[in-house]
Order: sequence, then C-alpha cells, then structure tokens
Amino acid sequence: MADSGTLYDQLILDHIKNARNYRVIDAADRRAEGVNPLCGDSFNCYLKLDGEVIREVSFQCSCCGISMASASVMTEEVTGKTMQQARELYQQFIGLVFGQDETAEATDLKEAAVLFAVRQFPSRRNCAALAWHTLAAALDGRASTTVGG
Repeated sequence: MADSGTLYDQLILDHIKNARNYRVIDAADRRAEGVNPLCGDSFNCYLKLDGEVIREVSFQCSCCGISMASASVMTEEVTGKTMQQARELYQQFIGLVFGQDETAEATDLKEAAVLFAVRQFPSRRNCAALAWHTLAAALDGRASTTVGG
C-alpha cells in the first residue's frame, strides 16, 4: 500500500493539472477577488446562486499549486451547499489549516491532501487559505479580500 504522503501528492497534482471549475461564470451573482501579497497569488471567485444554494462556483487565478489545488477542492466541496453550509466549511477548513482546533480532522481525502501538504510547509498556509477567504468574501457580498498582508 502506498504511503499517505504519496497518495496526497498524487491528489494535489491531479487538482493542479486538472483543476475543477477553473473558469469564469459570466452571469455570476457574486464575485470577489483575493490577493496574497506575500507570495503574489491573485484569485477570483465566482458564485451562481439559487436562493441560498450555491448552484455553481468557479475560480481563476494567477497562483501557486497549493492555491490551485485548494481552490479546486473548495469548488467541489461547496457546490450544491447552502451559503450557511459553505460558511461552516470555510470556518472548518481555516481552523484546520491554522491549527485553531487541535481535535478537528479533515472530513475527506481531498481536504486531507491539501492539509497534509500545508502542514509540511507551514509558510504556505495562506496559499491554501486564499481560495477559502475569497469564497467567504463573495458569500458576504464583499468585492475583495487580502490574506497574509
């Protein structure tokens, strides 16, 4: 059986090479821009809503692989969820990335892969968090957010 590090590396690479939902939603109901000035990543998040339900979420970025993989995982996780459920996932993910809840664990393999990569390189936490912070800005109706600045 492959060790978890190899499995996680394969999942991260798949989300980088085959990023899910990497596109613009032309008629987006919400849009936000996120920036990480420490590493130069910039990120756009687009939401198409049906009432309180996120019908579509997409992104485009000029970003590192960790940001790309985290965003790809994020779009899969929040599609079909209510805005409140997405906010809860955001809180959970940020808590996991920054170690705010020592007892919390990743809920699925894709999320665990991102967290495993970030825990190996703690300086990359903001890279993994950028997509999620930008999603939160879009959910809140804010046009932009900055992390790590």
